[in-house]
Amino acid sequence: MSIRPTRPAPLAALPAQVHTLIVGTGFAGLAAAHKILTEKSSSDVVLIERAADVGGTWRDNTYPGAACDVPSNLYSFSFAPSPAWTHNYARQPEIFDYLKSVADSHGMRERTVFDCELLSARWDSKTSRWNVETSQGTTSAQVLVAATGTLSNPSFPDVPGIGDFTGTMFHSATWDHGFDPAGKRIAVVGTGASAIQFVPELADPAEHLTVFQRTPAWIIPRLERPIGALERRLYKVLPPTQKIARGALYAYREGYVVALAKFTFLLPLFKLVAQGQLRKQVADPVLRKKLTPGFTIGCKRMLLSNTWLRTLSRPDVDLVDTGMSAMTADGVVDGNGVEHKVDAVVFGTGFTATEPPVAQVLHGADGRSLAESWNGSPSAYRGTSVNGFPNLFLMYGPNTNLGHSSIVYMLESQANYINSAIAQMSDRKLSSIDVTRRAQEAYNDDIDEQLTDTVWNAGGCSSWYFDRKGRNSVMWPTFTWEFRKLLRTTDLGDFELRRGAPVAQPRESEPA
Repeated sequence: MSIRPTRPAPLAALPAQVHTLIVGTGFAGLAAAHKILTEKSSSDVVLIERAADVGGTWRDNTYPGAACDVPSNLYSFSFAPSPAWTHNYARQPEIFDYLKSVADSHGMRERTVFDCELLSARWDSKTSRWNVETSQGTTSAQVLVAATGTLSNPSFPDVPGIGDFTGTMFHSATWDHGFDPAGKRIAVVGTGASAIQFVPELADPAEHLTVFQRTPAWIIPRLERPIGALERRLYKVLPPTQKIARGALYAYREGYVVALAKFTFLLPLFKLVAQGQLRKQVADPVLRKKLTPGFTIGCKRMLLSNTWLRTLSRPDVDLVDTGMSAMTADGVVDGNGVEHKVDAVVFGTGFTATEPPVAQVLHGADGRSLAESWNGSPSAYRGTSVNGFPNLFLMYGPNTNLGHSSIVYMLESQANYINSAIAQMSDRKLSSIDVTRRAQEAYNDDIDEQLTDTVWNAGGCSSWYFDRKGRNSVMWPTFTWEFRKLLRTTDLGDFELRRGAPVAQPRESEPA
């Protein structure tokens, strides 16, 4: 009989001061904490998490069918390979369990204060520290790492009558597990990455599904398979074999960038694959036309599914391609003014990626919030530092999103950068560093130029990559290894440096 190890106890209370405060415990927060602690650039690290456990988006998104569209061996930390994946595309429960195990085994849980929401953080130029207010009290930090992600706050459409609906209504990111779809008429609003996973799961129990589509997406086959016991055993006994598999996957995925950003004339090859699947799974030519995008493949993220198109071909599923224009007490009104009576509405309408809520509570040297500073168009130096916000580092910041590979690779790159900055601050006795406006603007001008001819900018689609100012402030324009190289160290020559107050000393009751 095996005895399950006891889970480490979380931090009981928020300390009065801390050197490095990390907000969020998803992939981003755990990557930053691990790097800083392993390299010992700061021994005084605390994480705060608004929920009751680690996991970020993989804790919160529990809708039926939730899974990753990046292979498991690549969508994981380089420092914590797992030989236990049961599918090459991991399901949500497995990824959540993985993140919990990483936090437990690498000393992050005992440094985390849970149910602790960030309410406000203000830079104090006199003390060169961040004064932080949370739902569990206040603290002071010399370094603040915002690792809250961009896919953390659901986005709802602003349509008339949305508050009048009397049936069941929820967003896929906050799935109502008390809702029984059996025998129900269900409307699904949105046809993106989440919808293509949960709609096939709803089709069987529901009486009828009505899917409201604004713009169709290019769908390519999901080449998934179970990972057998023999393969898992091999990874466990000979870890280098999994490292080789990860490297091969990384190289294969990087190859996508050649077509997406460098030689876009190759994209029709991807289109042929998508069109082939569409013809095979959708016999009705009228429906097939509704499901054929009018933009270049890759302009929006190519979606992976073997069941989405088949589901939309079912007689008990209707596709409305005029979107939704309003809601009533007992239905959804489409773009043509036709009302569809339903018992429940599920929104698969994405997140507020270009206007993250955390930007509203971070106040820099001039007192303005980060949201006010950005004014609807996020930008940062190397996706991580923002002028006027000293000692603040963003994880998954502007122009770090990918259309082809694993965001975990990007997050570990940012963790390298943050760790380098903290180490240099300590070595040089610096109380604060603030990237210059000139360096930030030059960096973003270069990013904008690189994005110009990529499919994300020139592919003819309207995507969530573009902010209110019409700038693509989301996508990274080239190979991920170039980002890794760029963020290997922090070049303090691009920063205004301030000497003075020494770094805060570790607390007496330092976690082991």
